[in-house]
Amino acid sequence: MTGIERIFRAEYGRAVAVLIRHFGDIAIAEEAVQDAFVTAVRLWPEQGVPPSPAGWIITTARNRAVDRIRREAARGEREAAAVREEAAAAGRTRGEAGAGGETGVPGDGNGDDRLRLIFTCCHPSLAPEARVALTLRLLGGLTTGEIARAFLVPETTMGQRLSRAKGKIRDAGIPYRVPADDELAPRLGAVLAVLYLIFNEGYAASTGDELTRADLTAEAIRLARMLVVLLPDEPEPAGLLALMLLVESRRPARTGPGGDPIRLADQDRGCWDRRLIDEGQRVLRDCLRRNRPGPYQLQAAINAVHADAGTAAETDWRQILVLYDLLAVLTPTPVVALHRAVAFAEVHGPGPALAIVDGLTGLDRHHVRHAVRADLLRRLDRTAEAAGAYRRAAELAGNAAERRFLTARAEELTGSGPWSLLRP
Repeated sequence: MTGIERIFRAEYGRAVAVLIRHFGDIAIAEEAVQDAFVTAVRLWPEQGVPPSPAGWIITTARNRAVDRIRREAARGEREAAAVREEAAAAGRTRGEAGAGGETGVPGDGNGDDRLRLIFTCCHPSLAPEARVALTLRLLGGLTTGEIARAFLVPETTMGQRLSRAKGKIRDAGIPYRVPADDELAPRLGAVLAVLYLIFNEGYAASTGDELTRADLTAEAIRLARMLVVLLPDEPEPAGLLALMLLVESRRPARTGPGGDPIRLADQDRGCWDRRLIDEGQRVLRDCLRRNRPGPYQLQAAINAVHADAGTAAETDWRQILVLYDLLAVLTPTPVVALHRAVAFAEVHGPGPALAIVDGLTGLDRHHVRHAVRADLLRRLDRTAEAAGAYRRAAELAGNAAERRFLTARAEELTGSGPWSLLRP
């Protein structure tokens, strides 16, 4: 990944959020930010990356947006507003475009443009799947294809979903703000799902050459921290933060020197980030004391059990299975059932777990299902079937590092322990 690509991943969401606040139009904001990055690709290799890439992108994008609005003579009032904004911005940020300085955009009591944008995208008038997909697009800078893979739907379907969601926000005049207290409940679940999927895309990238995208995991954790501060009486945001911290703690041990995945059972636990583990367990204890368990708190508790085990052999799989049983009641989805089957295999053996996996529906194109099935077959000495399942998993995996790993498993069929649905 080039330097400009890394900056795009890190700063796209911030730039779009700032421009939406300025101009009140998602399409204008996205187009202007994309134009700014195109300009960066042209200029930066010759002129060098500016001291503040984010400030340069936002300033350039804002100028592009003003130019576009000026050209649209039929939108006279918006043109006038844009000119006024340009003048005000110039007063705040004089000379910043040439110097690449900060944007000077003031914050407010709620803290962050991106948090406002999340709640805008998660408005109740939008379908739940559209809320999550749109926020992934605007906040995370994920492509339509990447989001489609996260939802296990065709890319064309996701493109139509995003287009409809943007149009509804525009036509309905959905406000760009953090909702009042009495509006939070119906929108919090979608916001948490957004952060969870952004984190997952960073933790195990659906496409590309590298297994992880640290920029996305860092952004998801940052936004989760903000949400905990904003909603201190809600336990699920804290549970999600704890989950992210505990999972992220394993990142240093998840890949080898060549970038290929290392299974959870084979990781050097001395490389796990103890600081993140301690923080995650503290956050989890605090929210569990409220006795209002939810799906994210339970997932955090599962990962806390893994963090407590000094070695893979010391893992308390019975406790993990109990937690998955509770999670399956709250979230009875095929993916949760697949996770539970991994723990079930450790407690009751691979044969009964394979029966569970083979009975699942809706996951035929989910590569992790085939990888789990392959490992269970291998443990049952059904070697040829296991190799075929690993090959099928490799075919479906969008990430090059995971494809290499799964292909190697098909070729070698070596190692021990389950393929963890917690993933490497």
